[in-house]
Amino acid sequence: MPRMANPELPIPDGLVLRPFHGVRFAVDDLAEVTSPPYDLIAENDVRELLDSHPNNVVRLILPGADRHRYAEAREILGSWLSSGVLVVDAAPAVYVYEQAGKGVLQRGLIGDVGLAAPGQRVILPHEDVMPGPVADRLALMRTTEANLEPIFLLYEGRGGAATRLVDRVAATRPPLTEAETRDGVRHRLWAVTDLTELSELDDDLRGRSALIADGHHRYATYRALQAEHHAAGSHSEEDEPGPWDFGLALLVDVDAYPPDLKAIHRVIPDLPLDEAVARARGAWQVHEHPDLAKGLAALEETTGPAFLLSDGGPTHLLTDPDPCQLEHAMPADRSARWRALNTSVLAEFLLPKVWGMRDDEHSVRIVHHDPEAAVRLARDSGGTAVLLSPLAVDDVLAIAAQGERVPRKSTSFGPKPRTGLILRLLTAQPDRRSRPSGEGGSPPPGGPPR
Repeated sequence: MPRMANPELPIPDGLVLRPFHGVRFAVDDLAEVTSPPYDLIAENDVRELLDSHPNNVVRLILPGADRHRYAEAREILGSWLSSGVLVVDAAPAVYVYEQAGKGVLQRGLIGDVGLAAPGQRVILPHEDVMPGPVADRLALMRTTEANLEPIFLLYEGRGGAATRLVDRVAATRPPLTEAETRDGVRHRLWAVTDLTELSELDDDLRGRSALIADGHHRYATYRALQAEHHAAGSHSEEDEPGPWDFGLALLVDVDAYPPDLKAIHRVIPDLPLDEAVARARGAWQVHEHPDLAKGLAALEETTGPAFLLSDGGPTHLLTDPDPCQLEHAMPADRSARWRALNTSVLAEFLLPKVWGMRDDEHSVRIVHHDPEAAVRLARDSGGTAVLLSPLAVDDVLAIAAQGERVPRKSTSFGPKPRTGLILRLLTAQPDRRSRPSGEGGSPPPGGPPR
């Protein structure tokens, strides 16, 4: 049992990754029941996932016609557990997880991470959260009493004992289960149940901190659910924290497996491109390029804050903001590193001062990674796509370490864990089917009912 510093309101005394009883699908075509994380699934992708398999996990993470039918998700989860579509591993484990494909190799550990307040500097957020997504995920988690997908944490392991164990397990042991998704990435899981190995992991991780790479809203949800239970008097016995004092997480050593950090683009539906460019000319240098490819190439070569504007025709690159206007707009109480981020300049200068709007979920649409998708959305909505270069990993780590947070939706770390490979229940399930943690993902003879 991990040591906790305060049994009244359990606070981990370091980075804790606890074993748990994993919940896994017992189906033949495991890849077809998985999905990307909930916030990366477009509406047209939901239908494709629903059609791919009757037990696709999207039915749990985005339930019902409006994607918010939380009671429906609870009923489906209970049905799949009762029928054997989902099976609980009998032995608690920390799971080694590998993603491998063309140009992709990432290994890490999936377990119960001890929830820590930001002031402890154990789990470091680097972005602010919005109340809407937190309320949505909290309602789902409260109703299903489950963590349906892991958050993604990075830590500086420097090849320590945890990383050595991860690599040794992946190289020498047969996996519990494996699946290749349609993007060509192979996903494999192993269970670590040996007490000596778990103790080695605990000793190595205890003195470290971790950055939330993906899942800020879900981590905020974990902490909100924890606070609810403790406010209701759901205190655990001394040294026995409850299931709500932990959350499902993937932990990756950034030194051994450097992440792929991609940009998150903006689309402003109510701002036509001509108007956006005209307003920008008084504060930015504007360079026109004949098409998206040439504009993106120019953006990649630009140093300093820069943004590429497009609606599907010629593109316009904004560079070299007026230094006096920029200095006046940026908050004086922020570090120089924070003020130099392109997303900070976007949120504090370009959007509010030049275009007269805030970078919020009501005015600005978000598009992960794909500039062409952002441009299509801008064209279809009669607005402007604002394309950004990705931030540097070192900048994000340094800003989080000093207690600052980058503006919302500044980063998209990858490769993200695949949703549906492993789930976690917050309640004891004594009547649920279970299997030894060493068994793979194949169904029992005849297959489970669907």
